[in-house]
Amino acid sequence: MKYVLLLAFVASILTGCGASTKITKSWKDPDSSIKTDTQDKTLIIAMVKDAVTRRMIEDNLVKRLGARAIPSYTIFTDDMLKNLSTEAFQDKVKKDAYKYVLLMRLADIEKETSYVPGTTTGYYGGYGRYYGYGMGMYSTPGYYTTDKNYFVETTVFSVDPDKMLWTGTTKTVNPSSVDKTVTKIADAVAYKMKEDKFLVK
Repeated sequence: MKYVLLLAFVASILTGCGASTKITKSWKDPDSSIKTDTQDKTLIIAMVKDAVTRRMIEDNLVKRLGARAIPSYTIFTDDMLKNLSTEAFQDKVKKDAYKYVLLMRLADIEKETSYVPGTTTGYYGGYGRYYGYGMGMYSTPGYYTTDKNYFVETTVFSVDPDKMLWTGTTKTVNPSSVDKTVTKIADAVAYKMKEDKFLVK
């Protein structure tokens, strides 16, 4: 079975404005944690088709996870990952003595349409101290807006035993650039790992 790259998180599809990123859910194995100063090696893999984006994601995560986090692009070329079998991948990870593997992938893309209601503003005033009043009504029509939501899943496994230790999903609304989005996702993931007491000093 081929090791397939699932994430199409490339610049050509990242359009829009007002991007925001937040963790929507996370889970931690109750008995597991990783120290930031550990000597145990963690292999970081961004499962993306675009080579530049892969490097950006992995470098951003390495910065936040400590000195023993290794970006996969320094070991596996893009062609190698595309054609590497599951068995060959696992053999390489064990041979190089990695204790953890972190995988990041695009889990889903959703379009969300919402209605923004119109507004009506009344202005009341008068002429002179005792005379009448005037009123003007100002209205703006309602409208529909469509947001594009990107859900990115980050999961950490131990190598031996092969076990899930932590997983979290981020939601990014209307991402406008790969660079900014990658940084926000890495920040959100690292923050949540610390909050969950999975990544500890």
